[in-house]
Amino acid sequence: MDRKKDFIWGTATSSYQIEGAAFEDGKGLSVWDVFVKEKGRIFEGHTGEVACDHYHRMKEDVALLAELGVGAYRFSVSWPRIIPYGNGNVNEKGLRFYSDLVDELLKYHITPYVTLFHWDYPNELEMQGGWLNPESPEWFVSYTEVVAKTFGNRVKNYITFNEPQIFTWLGYDKCTHAPGIKYPAGRILSMCRNIALAHGKSVVKLRELVPDCRVGYAPTCGNAYWPVEETDFLAAKAGELQNSIRADDWLFSSAFWNELFLKGRFHEQCRGLFGSDLPQLTEQEQRLIGQPLDFCGMNLYQGTSVSLSETGEIVLGKLPAGHGKTGMGWPITPKAMYWAVKNFYNTYHLPLFITENGMSALDVISLDGGVHDPGRIDYLARHLSELKRAVLDGAEVEGYFLWSFLDNFEWEKGYDDRFGIVYVDYETQRRIPKDSFYWYQNIIKS
Repeated sequence: MDRKKDFIWGTATSSYQIEGAAFEDGKGLSVWDVFVKEKGRIFEGHTGEVACDHYHRMKEDVALLAELGVGAYRFSVSWPRIIPYGNGNVNEKGLRFYSDLVDELLKYHITPYVTLFHWDYPNELEMQGGWLNPESPEWFVSYTEVVAKTFGNRVKNYITFNEPQIFTWLGYDKCTHAPGIKYPAGRILSMCRNIALAHGKSVVKLRELVPDCRVGYAPTCGNAYWPVEETDFLAAKAGELQNSIRADDWLFSSAFWNELFLKGRFHEQCRGLFGSDLPQLTEQEQRLIGQPLDFCGMNLYQGTSVSLSETGEIVLGKLPAGHGKTGMGWPITPKAMYWAVKNFYNTYHLPLFITENGMSALDVISLDGGVHDPGRIDYLARHLSELKRAVLDGAEVEGYFLWSFLDNFEWEKGYDDRFGIVYVDYETQRRIPKDSFYWYQNIIKS
């Protein structure tokens, strides 16, 4: 980006989606290991038991990262791989895998960014109530301590939680993600309180054990509103909507989670929406949760348009017939990148990373042996152009992590959708860099 010579170009993955080796070398069960076995949960009965076999092909994959030329790689640690029952005895073989991964990255001068929680919650802890259990923040900080003590001499960048919106909303409300247990709003709010406390305690522990670390969290931008016409009125309305919550989608709202994680408080609209169901936070807990972070992530794939009707009323999501969509059916709305970044920075004045941005597509190996994905290249180019515009308009953005490095297990979609810039043939585990891989390589070079 023009105003930042040390801008960080990276790519990202998550543990359950690529590692495989689900039952090897002492790893414990995650909620996803259990969920995928339930009939009808996952597309065509797919599982992450093998996934991209990254656990056994790690060095090959890191060599591809080096060929790509990224300066950083964001990956998550599987909690049950290193602490099989979620709490207690540590699995040294699991720690060794991640230690070797870190060493291999550093060998190629690739900076590791470690995400502590990307949804593969230990099943043993879920059986004890999971995030509803009052002890759950302590379980998480104990896990954080193991990670920090093991990798803190080499890993200096940490993300506590990836998309708390998604694993709560889809896991305990919509029930399309693990563990697929339906809870009423009051219980989910109690869970949110414990997750926020776990985040705060984890940040304290990381800074205690790795004094020179940098810490953030990575929410999805659940309400990326963008004005169809960039008038002052519509721009203001888009910002107002992005910073508000509604009764029908409060759990998915980035405003709900940003107020909780960044300010240590429930959004001002919560009392009116939930009344006595809203948990209390003491002043001490608010300080613990809302302590300043070094950066915030933003996972952004799409947004919702804001326009005016013929009578002058605000209309959401009114796009032209035939508007472009990704392979997953999400609308392609690159302007959301500019407005979400600008509105976030103007609200919180915190440095940002784009921690995920990319496109699913129905990629195939062509007759010439290559994987040609011009739609993904166009999608990425448009979003990076809007990100650059936000930076030039004053937003402090430190880096960009393209999602995803590899095609992978796409949760309830199984292997039906491909997000990677490297094609994975799941039968042979052969890796084929797509055209977008070489395009991104050139972007990084230039």
